[in-house]
Amino acid sequence: MSSRDENVSRRKFLGAAGGAAVTVGLAGCSGNGDDGSDGSDGSDGSDGSDGSDGSDGDDDTSLLRYGRGSHSPTLDFQNSTSGEVAKVTEQIYDTLINFEPGESTLTDGLASDYSIDGETASLTLKEGVTFHNGEEFTAQDFVATYRRFVDSEYEHYAGDDYVSAYGPFTLGNWIDDIQVDGDYEMTIQLTQTYAPFLRNLAMFAAAVHSEAAIEEYGTDLSENAVGTGPFELDTLDDSNEQVRLAAYDDYWGDGPEVDEAVFVTVGENSTRAQSLASGELDIIDGIGAQSSQQVEGADGVELVRTEGINVGYMAFNMAAVEEFQDRRVRQAVSHAIDTEAIVNQLYAGFATQASQPLPSNVMGHNDDLDPYPYDPEEAQSLLEEAGYGDGFSFELATFQNPRGYNPSPIQTAETVASNLGEVGIEVEINQQSFSPFLEYTAQGRHDACFLGWYTDNADPDNFAYVLLHPQVDEGELTEDQDWVSFDAEGYNTSNRSAWANQEYMDLVEEAQQTTAESERVDLYNEAMQIAHDEAPWVYLDYAEELRGVADRVNGFQIAAISGPYLNLVSLE
Repeated sequence: MSSRDENVSRRKFLGAAGGAAVTVGLAGCSGNGDDGSDGSDGSDGSDGSDGSDGSDGDDDTSLLRYGRGSHSPTLDFQNSTSGEVAKVTEQIYDTLINFEPGESTLTDGLASDYSIDGETASLTLKEGVTFHNGEEFTAQDFVATYRRFVDSEYEHYAGDDYVSAYGPFTLGNWIDDIQVDGDYEMTIQLTQTYAPFLRNLAMFAAAVHSEAAIEEYGTDLSENAVGTGPFELDTLDDSNEQVRLAAYDDYWGDGPEVDEAVFVTVGENSTRAQSLASGELDIIDGIGAQSSQQVEGADGVELVRTEGINVGYMAFNMAAVEEFQDRRVRQAVSHAIDTEAIVNQLYAGFATQASQPLPSNVMGHNDDLDPYPYDPEEAQSLLEEAGYGDGFSFELATFQNPRGYNPSPIQTAETVASNLGEVGIEVEINQQSFSPFLEYTAQGRHDACFLGWYTDNADPDNFAYVLLHPQVDEGELTEDQDWVSFDAEGYNTSNRSAWANQEYMDLVEEAQQTTAESERVDLYNEAMQIAHDEAPWVYLDYAEELRGVADRVNGFQIAAISGPYLNLVSLE
């Protein structure tokens, strides 16, 4: 959800716009994309996109056009940690358990009944569900999906260089054995009591592949998506950053209400908002301060907002920068950056200052913690105390296109550089398209980086463990340091700071195995105090979820978890 834009897991897009118009059309299915570019070059689809009115000749009430800022580099949910990937694969694939649209409560997915008792989860699966290739869904499909993700001894294991970091923390660390009784009964034996397990089964990275498709396509599922979801892949055009999805007529659930849905990459926020206002797009996300004002001031569209469950931050790579290994330096940088100004001015008040990894609406958020105040004098004092009074330099890696938790990444980076320059720290900004950026930082090549996380399951474990626990064997850790190398065996690359604080890790692990909510709250409160004081991140913001929606759209449900639920949308 880096969440979800960061790392951990797996689970389609029309021409981008360079000017005021967005064209929606397809020049035929291309093969692989090139570098996973996020559309920042403003490609206008001039290679054959001919629908200048945004409809390409289709009935306007049958084609839903969804605009966003970045492209998805894969259609395989096991191959990515990107939220942009999840937006698309959520339409194609299903999970065993779902979230109620717009809520954090669980409901039926491909499983009609589910329960957990200690270390045993029991599930009864729905009958009569079919994949887009016509194969019937059974328990064996989930077993094959699980093994492809985490089992290196499985014939069709996707490979260590292919599967994302979601594999271990979603399923691999917790499942000891899966027992299948016929086609529709399944018992999952866990490695330990693990409180969030059923919620993990609702995460986009825990969706279900077709066993037949796994055997046929292998890792080519990144281009050949076969799910049981409301939409199936029609055409993938990576060169124009487009995907067109077609309604799946045999879908087992509600909808879809439109014949087609297309994801359109428009790199510039203002252009995306203008395209919504002119009727060329139906729904847009990735909205910043200026574009939100454009949407609010336009006729025929609405700015829809809800409380988000996310965090935006700047991670210190302690494994790469010696200065960051000193807590006083990390605290100094936190004091030197004016996060209040970033939130109120750059993010136009659609976010609040962050104080810790857990958002305020997640169980375990420590209400006693305040954001680091902007205090350059305190920052300078801490730097001198640490022996860096004359400053130092580092590279700040950032994505170029907007994310909900950081709608103005370049301006934010420039503000950070300016703030830190006042205390003698020189910052070199390295801006990249989103997909290459994720790969760059997952390899630990950054000194520091912006990132953020949308919750996958609304459980505190999805922040505290997934983002700040290294998940390595104890033998990889040493008593005299609180960081670990990205090269450590089994390292969790979603921990972009390389932080490895033993006291924090012990608390988070204990909370995983605790089922009493009040006890979990206490444990996470303690863990958040440590995370605040040790400052592995500069805590930037908790952001609202913002969408621009055309008046002709009915049934759209804005959601902080999962989604978008395009199967519920109809058009006038």
